[in-house]
Amino acid sequence: MARFSNKNVLITGGSSGIGLATARRVTEEGGRVMVTGRSEDHLNDAKKVLPDSAVVLKNDASDVDAADELAQSAKDFGKLDAVFLNAGYGDFRPVEKSDADFFDAMNNVNVRGPVLHLKALKDNIANPSSVLVTASVSSYIGQANGAVYAGTKGAVTGMARAWAAELADKNIRVNTIAPGPIETNFFNSIDMPDDEVEKMVENIKSNVALGRLGTAEEVAAVATFLLSDDSSYVTGSQYMVDGGMTYR
Repeated sequence: MARFSNKNVLITGGSSGIGLATARRVTEEGGRVMVTGRSEDHLNDAKKVLPDSAVVLKNDASDVDAADELAQSAKDFGKLDAVFLNAGYGDFRPVEKSDADFFDAMNNVNVRGPVLHLKALKDNIANPSSVLVTASVSSYIGQANGAVYAGTKGAVTGMARAWAAELADKNIRVNTIAPGPIETNFFNSIDMPDDEVEKMVENIKSNVALGRLGTAEEVAAVATFLLSDDSSYVTGSQYMVDGGMTYR
């Protein structure tokens, strides 16, 4: 299958986890990718597993100026047939520890980042094309200590639906993907003791119908469908990839 033959795909947060798994699948299906990230280690790892045609770029979604820098690099890369706004940041804190800095750090990446990226990239997105934004099941399940993170992902869902309506006349489809608990380095980034993280993960598994964490590759399978022409009549939708977590 070569759904991305002769197509250019940009993936923010594409140097690890779901983003990198999606980038690898796109290239396996004939596409050319530009991926961004902010960790030098992850960027170097991405260079090792992606083909030479891939552009691997350091770009921080929380930096206001980085959006225009990304747009310029994307122009050099070529017209974009698909954009996956996947860069995100997650942390869990109780109400008493949710200060302004914590709120801003999460919102700057998860909410402001996609807004500024889409604004900067819009004129370089092809007609027709697909934009996909990473949301989360967290905005539905009412997870303790996850209010700020859930709020950012709820915002993303609402914004994407509005963008779908706004950009439809340009044949730019906009959808969201809402992963459940996935085996990535996400849990390693949570500012909690290891034993508490382990307890949280086990509790999460007990609430997943399939009884396990998902894999980045399983999310990438759905992401590539939404980024490809196979989903040409899908816009304003959200696809849950959560092992049945939200229906329990």
